Amino acid sequence: MVKSTFAAFADRLGAQGLSQASFTQFTPNRIKIELLSGLTVALALVPEAVAFAFVAGVHPLVGLYAAFIVGLVTALIGGRPGMISGATGALAVVMVSLVAQHGVEYLFATVVLMGILQLAAGIFRFGKFIRLVPHPVMLGFVNGLAIVIFMAQLGQFKVPGTAEASGHGMGGGEWMSGTPLAVMLALVALTMLIIWALPKFTKIIPAPLAGIGLVAAVVIGFGLDVPRVGDLASIQGGLPSFHVPSVPLTMETFKIILPYAVILSAIGLIESLLTLNLVGEMTGKRGGASQECVAQGTANLITGFFGGMGGCAMIGQSMINVKSGGRTRLAGIAAALFLLAFILVGSGLIEQIPLAALVGVMFMVVIGTFAWNSLRIMTRIPLLDAAVIVLVTIVTVFYDLATAVVVGVIVSALAYAWNNARRIHVIERDSVRTPGAHVYEIEGPLFFGSTDGFAELFHPETDPDVVIVDFMRSRVVDQSALQAIEDLARRYEAQGKTLQLRHLSRDCHKLLTKAGQLMVDSDDDPEYTLAVDYSVKTGAFGGAH
Repeated sequence: MVKSTFAAFADRLGAQGLSQASFTQFTPNRIKIELLSGLTVALALVPEAVAFAFVAGVHPLVGLYAAFIVGLVTALIGGRPGMISGATGALAVVMVSLVAQHGVEYLFATVVLMGILQLAAGIFRFGKFIRLVPHPVMLGFVNGLAIVIFMAQLGQFKVPGTAEASGHGMGGGEWMSGTPLAVMLALVALTMLIIWALPKFTKIIPAPLAGIGLVAAVVIGFGLDVPRVGDLASIQGGLPSFHVPSVPLTMETFKIILPYAVILSAIGLIESLLTLNLVGEMTGKRGGASQECVAQGTANLITGFFGGMGGCAMIGQSMINVKSGGRTRLAGIAAALFLLAFILVGSGLIEQIPLAALVGVMFMVVIGTFAWNSLRIMTRIPLLDAAVIVLVTIVTVFYDLATAVVVGVIVSALAYAWNNARRIHVIERDSVRTPGAHVYEIEGPLFFGSTDGFAELFHPETDPDVVIVDFMRSRVVDQSALQAIEDLARRYEAQGKTLQLRHLSRDCHKLLTKAGQLMVDSDDDPEYTLAVDYSVKTGAFGGAH
């Protein structure tokens, strides 16, 4: 079954990927836009990949190789054309302790296992569960990530040479002051001005690329002494070579790398799938979650065998690509190939690019990424939703993305359960069909959160000898609800009274062992099934049907 599932998935990947990447669909103008957009992304990738390599405690080329391989593979077979993937800070901060304790070879082995786990998530279509992330969590995610991107750029305002030691500026080092700071800020502002103003006059060239090129020309032409890409590290290198991680193939190794692989795969998939949704909203496309999981898994599996640190989707670079006009797989492929060209033959030129130009580009990404409308709607949405937006933003900034999303989903789920738990109530009346009997008409879902409220609705001591509980306007959701009904039956039985249950589903008829003899069949008994029973029979997930 797994083989057939994988084969069908591969066929679908080929059908979608090749059709979308076919050059016959491109006009010369579209090809130009895609290539220039890819060049812009590649220029922005260089300092990010180098900085994240420093954070993880590995050689800069390890980060650059990851950016190239992950970016190329996901561009070819990813779930959303236009997305950009590469080495990211969210993964780097998890890797640092592994590298420090066990060395870089264990990191490569972990990335391989990470890729296998992500492949499994894609093959078994776990990516669809990203739909369970509520919209307030999405808003908190983009706001938090925008702040993280902004804070990451602040390291470039430190004295040259300290950014490397501080992990891209988030640690120690001396801040610029006086003339160097003024020149740096002026160049950043000039880059942002060009990106903002150029589209009003022409769209022949992507505004971010124009901003980088013009500011670089100013710096080189006037010989300004400002930090440049080469101050971070040399990016010169060769082609990545195949390399099996040099780790013992023992259970002890597996125990070391498995926890890191699980965490990295989860963080990578969460960030990638949320970025996929965000890019989908901007480009008007949907779907592709499981395909993206397969692409990320394949990319990391290959990266681990070619000396890369692994990666996932990059929201900042994806926004640069989309804003520059990149809409197809060609832009992502071009970005990866340009990056490889920088490593092989263009390092000397790329290392002359002023960091101020790249900071200006990323600041514009921050402005475009932050959900400013979330500030306007704070007073118009439910208080809990506003709290979730703020909570997810704070956790993203001060901890990590995966934890923030999980916390946001849990809080939202608990809020939903609490609101539904308060919905259950009863309408009492005397029975028309059974003289002398008292009827309780239940309204609202009966599940683990509402069982206590359900029990408080009844009065076995004062009720007549025959009591009818009608579930026409209710739904029995889980095993806790079944247990609550059984407990209610015992209470009436202890009083020597008869309890009749109406309009319960057929599954409830079978599962209510103690109260089964008290069922009253009705012509309009519902046919929905319990979620727990449904999953046992079919292996599917979901609520009551």
